[in-house]
Amino acid sequence: MNQVSAVEPIVRLQEVELTLKSDAGEINILRGIDLSVGKGETVGVVGPSGSGKTSMIMVIAGLEQVSSGRVSVAGWEISALAEDSLAEFRRDHVGVVFQSFHLVPTMTAHENVAVPMELAGRADAFERAAEVLAEVGLAERLKHYPGQLSGGEQQRVALARAFVVEPRLLLADEPTGNLDGDTGARIVELMFGMAERAGTTLILITHDSAIAHRCDRVLRIVDGRVEEETPLAQASSA
Repeated sequence: MNQVSAVEPIVRLQEVELTLKSDAGEINILRGIDLSVGKGETVGVVGPSGSGKTSMIMVIAGLEQVSSGRVSVAGWEISALAEDSLAEFRRDHVGVVFQSFHLVPTMTAHENVAVPMELAGRADAFERAAEVLAEVGLAERLKHYPGQLSGGEQQRVALARAFVVEPRLLLADEPTGNLDGDTGARIVELMFGMAERAGTTLILITHDSAIAHRCDRVLRIVDGRVEEETPLAQASSA
């Protein structure tokens, strides 16, 4: 099915195929995906484990090279970029939040958010990082290391790191998967609120249908192909 957004697209996948080699032979991960996501849109992605959800996110982030097809994100034709250009693209345009936080354990919360910006040449890296950490409710935890923070606090640091560069696109892969229900709900509220205030496009993988259906639309991936569902909010108001 061909997914097309009526809003100006910030993400466009055209006939994207991803095939990986294994000892058992080639495995078709993504099978001819066509997808368009508009600027400022929120998209939930659901589907069985192993269906290709994370692989699609990795392709959009430029972390996985497609076997064939075209991938355009924020005006960049990333399927044709060299690694140095891909790194620049990710640094300036895309924020990524994972289930397992991916914080550097030997860096404080402040450093985890600021150092990537500092390495990119931002003179105001630590000032900006402190502002965003305050926005996620961690103004008093700047000097704490990940091991001194709860799971919810670590995910707040990860959110701050993703949003600190004011990305045009946020990719979230099961961001509540390692959190209890109440903590996960607070992270979801925070993430959606920050994305809305910044006008950031959000693509969110989740196994929680209630979270997915907070989005403008929900895509279901099955066996490497994309289908579109009607969000519950629309269905209930119809």
